[in-house]
Amino acid sequence: DEVKSLRAVVNPDISKIRNIGIMAHIDAGKTTTTERMLYFSGYTRALGDVDDGDTVTDYMAQERERGITIQSAAVTFDWKDHRINLIDTPGTRVSTQCCIQCRARDTQCKSLELMDKPAASLSYSIDSIKTKLKANPILLQIPIGSGKSFTGLVDLITRQKITWQGSSLAYDGRAFETSALQPSDDPDVLQAVSEARATLIEQVADLDDDFAELLLGQYSENFDAVPAGKLQEALRKVTLARKGVPVLCGTSLKNKGVQPLMDAITAYLPAPNERNHDLVERMSRLLLPFADQHIEIPSLSAGNIALTVGLKQTVTGDTIVSSKASAAAAVRRAQKEAETKSSSQRESSSLALAGVEVPEPVFFCSIEPPTLAKQADLEHALNCLQREDPSLKVRTDLDSGQTILCGMGELHIEVIHDRIKREFNIETHLGPLQVAYRETILQSATATDTLDRTLGDKRHVVTVELAVHALMESSTSCDVTFEEEVKTQLSAGVREAVENGVQSAYLQGPVLGFPVEGVKTVIQHVSLESGTSAAMVSACVSRCMLKALKLAGGQVLEPVMALEVTVGEEYLSPVLADLAQRRGTVCDIQSRQENKVLLATVPLAEMMGYSTVLRTLTSGNATFSLELSSYEPMNTQDQNILLNKMAGLA
Repeated sequence: DEVKSLRAVVNPDISKIRNIGIMAHIDAGKTTTTERMLYFSGYTRALGDVDDGDTVTDYMAQERERGITIQSAAVTFDWKDHRINLIDTPGTRVSTQCCIQCRARDTQCKSLELMDKPAASLSYSIDSIKTKLKANPILLQIPIGSGKSFTGLVDLITRQKITWQGSSLAYDGRAFETSALQPSDDPDVLQAVSEARATLIEQVADLDDDFAELLLGQYSENFDAVPAGKLQEALRKVTLARKGVPVLCGTSLKNKGVQPLMDAITAYLPAPNERNHDLVERMSRLLLPFADQHIEIPSLSAGNIALTVGLKQTVTGDTIVSSKASAAAAVRRAQKEAETKSSSQRESSSLALAGVEVPEPVFFCSIEPPTLAKQADLEHALNCLQREDPSLKVRTDLDSGQTILCGMGELHIEVIHDRIKREFNIETHLGPLQVAYRETILQSATATDTLDRTLGDKRHVVTVELAVHALMESSTSCDVTFEEEVKTQLSAGVREAVENGVQSAYLQGPVLGFPVEGVKTVIQHVSLESGTSAAMVSACVSRCMLKALKLAGGQVLEPVMALEVTVGEEYLSPVLADLAQRRGTVCDIQSRQENKVLLATVPLAEMMGYSTVLRTLTSGNATFSLELSSYEPMNTQDQNILLNKMAGLA
């Protein structure tokens, strides 16, 4: 069949547009599902495969080499008179989330994938969506068969049986049969469909009053007689109101269940005009994204996804408006809408949409260009990458002058290093990867400092007195306040200079020079002679702060990770023994089908290379995930070991 051309795309009516994001944990079938959607909609000639490195949306060299999705990719395709704008991403905020859940593993989302896996459990997946996602799952299909015998689905709304005959990887899934259930069908399937449809009707009636009235009025004698169209209409209302989440089944790798998923996207998910109104955007140049292909287009209607070029200051998470007048109008609308909300819900002071929540980096290392002549090129490359990836932080070490990369993990840093080489043609050297510790203080302390310096013919004299106080252990903030008498005596410019000096000191703790948290600074006295510059005020305050922090006594805080390991019971003992050697604390051990799920907390410093060790201990039969839990104080023995290591004595 001829592949559809991107240049043939026309602007559909806004009611026919669906903006979705595919989200899932690793190996759940997210990119595979995206590839099947593109293939079945006619926009690719062959089925892409993650293992072969020939998928459309995983187009970066690093993604194809590692078989993972690193960077978001947008594609556009049509399905049954609807336009679907899809973002294949490890995680992002979009209009609608079309989420993939692996039935054979932990819950993440709302489309049950990997139905052909032996450990697949429909009931567990539904319960997990309820308990972990706090969502209200509404099952729209039940599988025919399970594991390797999975051959199709039954649509509970239409009572249609959908079957795929092929089972090999060579079967492309385009051909499938749809037929009505017959009394001669498997009695177990008929019974399961009857019970599941009754549950579906009951769920929708509980969530939609109009549908409940329809049932009680016209179909009170037999709820099951309600027409499929009425049930589908009520289900869409429930979905748009975010009262329930449609759940479908399938196995994208075996090409089963993808077409019904796309039907459900067009049938139940919202169009852009069902949320936003009167939105007009004008761009000088527009590009239609199809993974790494960008096709220039003359115009695009509201609600679509597109690219624009030439924005020199915009970074990920920013909101762009067409003019100050439109921004003011948006603020007025937001204020009007906020009048009905509680004060804690009001966000009318800001026009920005919900941006990207950027986690704090937990690893860092130095990066150096091959020659000093390449330093400017390296800085340009890092600036470009930071605009694209807000989780990447770059700073300059005050003592050595080295450029420091701060990222979310070993893989994050490796990918950045590789992209600098491939995309900017700069060979760089990375220093050893180090954990990003924090520091706090043990007690309160007061310090006074005077700076008296003559620059040229001008004398600068500042005297500062301040106190630092330790906040509660759970606090991660660093605050600065002025005593009331001092605040009234200082001008706004001097107060700003004082605050800048305090914030500068917070970046370098008293023990190892890591950033400080959990500290409150109170400015008790500031005096300065006329003509003293703001820079001198900041310098004096910063020096006084460092004295106070040292007097208060320092404590190193280390990042502690929440660890989840899914492993067979026969390998549990060696995994527990290894975790004990890593200063880990076991929180819980749960049973999940034939596996054990180990929940623990462990210092990040002990998790270097854990993937390789776990693979060895379990012969490759375990998976794990890590996320930052908190920063916890180190005990005296571990802190002394760290101090000796940082000093080169260990």
